[in-house]
Amino acid sequence: MLCSCLFAQTTPNLSIFDPVSPPAESIRDLGVLLLVITGVIFVIVEGILLYSVYRFRCGPPSTVGEPPQVYGSNPIEIAWTAAPALIVFVMTLVITRTLWEVNVDPQSPPKDSKPLRVTVIGHQWWWEYVYESHGGQERGFITANELHVPASDFSKPSKRRPVYLKLLSADVCHSFWVPRLAGKTDLIPGRTNDMWFETGQTGLFLGQCAEFCGTQHAKMLLRVNVDSPDDFDHWLEEQKKPAVDDPAVSEGKKTFLSKSCINCHRVRGTSANGSYAPDLTHLMSRQTLASGIVSNTRDNLRRWIADPQKVKPGCLMPAFGLSNRELDLIVDYLVTLH
Repeated sequence: MLCSCLFAQTTPNLSIFDPVSPPAESIRDLGVLLLVITGVIFVIVEGILLYSVYRFRCGPPSTVGEPPQVYGSNPIEIAWTAAPALIVFVMTLVITRTLWEVNVDPQSPPKDSKPLRVTVIGHQWWWEYVYESHGGQERGFITANELHVPASDFSKPSKRRPVYLKLLSADVCHSFWVPRLAGKTDLIPGRTNDMWFETGQTGLFLGQCAEFCGTQHAKMLLRVNVDSPDDFDHWLEEQKKPAVDDPAVSEGKKTFLSKSCINCHRVRGTSANGSYAPDLTHLMSRQTLASGIVSNTRDNLRRWIADPQKVKPGCLMPAFGLSNRELDLIVDYLVTLH
């Protein structure tokens, strides 16, 4: 289903029935309850239908006659009105409870916890992440396509690490959906939506933009890395740093900064300050390229820069007709950006 399967060793778990976060658990519980209710209704209705087909099937010609005509039954009419009304009432209550559990106030995190706040901006066809704060401390750096969050320890309030996402769109409607962490939430131009999740399980959780957003919608993948608190703190400190300035690739850096790449891309600590395309400051700290569709290797990076349309047809990055030497110099520089 997801293109990341192409370079993953095992099939990713995308089941909503295997949640690892309170919002996803609430959605799973609601889904199972509604499935049971509708399943029972289906069995009853189909059972009556099959019984009726068999019981009142056409008999021999000599016994064929008009069946008894029933012109109303108060008990039956009350039953088929009251029963659906009761079912709808129960479903309304459980859906309201689930909405209450999923749509929490982002300004009221659990007491003594260290919330992570990230602004997510959907673009055609990639994700921008602005790390606003963690534990009340301002962060203010930008990364792309791979979201890193800390795992929680639910044993103590001070060790909880809830994640609050502010969802925005830079162009068209998108939808943020990582099935095992939370439900779908739309990113709508001109509107701000919020979502949250919290998990004690480390690892990689995959998702997908769930709202058709153009040519490469199917390849607008989501990768959420849940790190241990120590690993996440280390990752935060590394991401805050400006880009590595390696003298060994000074010519490649000069070539990169002389091209129109800097009009769209940002590399902190250099004159590249674009905001239209992914931030490249720590490009090689990511596992994938092009929003999760190919692994982040030197060869794939070179292929992507040479002609992005061959990797992700329809993407908004054109081929610039670089010579092989220019291409090698730029790749030499970019692979140092850890």
